[in-house]
Amino acid sequence: MDGLGDVLTIARRARGLTRPELAELVGVTQPAIIRYESGVVDPDESTLAELAGALGVTEEFLTHGNRFRGALAVGEHMRRRRTSTAAAWRQMEARLNLVRVHASFLFEEVSIASEQQVPVFDPEFTTPEVAAAMVRTQWRLPMGPVRYLTRWLEAAGCLVFEEDFGIERIDGLSQWVDDHPIVLVNANATAHRKRLTKAHELGHLVLHSNTPTEQLEEEADRFAAEFLMPADEIGPEFDGIDLGMLPELERDWGVPMSALLERAYRLGQITLAERVELTASVNAPGWLISEPDVEVAAAEKPTLPVRIGKILRTQGFSEEQAARIAGYANPSENPFRPEVSHLRVV
Repeated sequence: MDGLGDVLTIARRARGLTRPELAELVGVTQPAIIRYESGVVDPDESTLAELAGALGVTEEFLTHGNRFRGALAVGEHMRRRRTSTAAAWRQMEARLNLVRVHASFLFEEVSIASEQQVPVFDPEFTTPEVAAAMVRTQWRLPMGPVRYLTRWLEAAGCLVFEEDFGIERIDGLSQWVDDHPIVLVNANATAHRKRLTKAHELGHLVLHSNTPTEQLEEEADRFAAEFLMPADEIGPEFDGIDLGMLPELERDWGVPMSALLERAYRLGQITLAERVELTASVNAPGWLISEPDVEVAAAEKPTLPVRIGKILRTQGFSEEQAARIAGYANPSENPFRPEVSHLRVV
């Protein structure tokens, strides 16, 4: 059962289970779990069924991990705060990798034809700002704020999922499965913070897929800033910026006030002292957290996964069959369930 150990380990971590906890659920010893995960011993059919049930996946999903093309435990791109714990980001890394395996299984039955693609650049020869401008050009984005960012991502073949991470200190993760990028976003974040996270993860996919760098987080931040707030276009709007202008700029550009102040500072439109003063002013009433007057656009909600589910249903697959195609034991946990996307699914 090549690949079972890797998939088993990822599925266990994604569920937030320790080896002793999984052993208790399955009715085996902890050393047995260790042997299964290390590939020394394969579980018998009865134990395999218990493992799959405890982890919410199908038996086939566990036993055919070798069908997954690419490294299973590949390092993720993750937007997290410095105070996030190692245990938390390891669990989220496992959840991302688990989604990648599910998607890989699905792609054996469903092909996605997208009008655009997520290009890849070498950060050694391309600055984040130039890369962001090139992506905007290739995608033929209009000038000004990026409306409906999630639609643009999905139109480029990107699977976007919003999940309740259960924690606030991790905003998003991203990686590739075959030729399709996957972005996992914390559903608990504010609407504008989620947009910023998606642009940040796009920066990782564009710049760091083949060539990770020591400054990858800073580079992803610079990419997101230029992608969402092009210097030539937003710069003039920072002239004479004050507290009263921030809510309107936030609504127009769809990014948090903190990102606007950072952008104005980086573009030399305000001094460090002015940024500190303005940050304190907007933080006093809690604006940096609550983002007043935010209009949550329904179009920002990912639609491609459920669109794929709808296609499967129109092809005659039941909800249970569609879930099993992607390796989910429980149809209610299958994100590829039956709404419109910019992709043609065939």
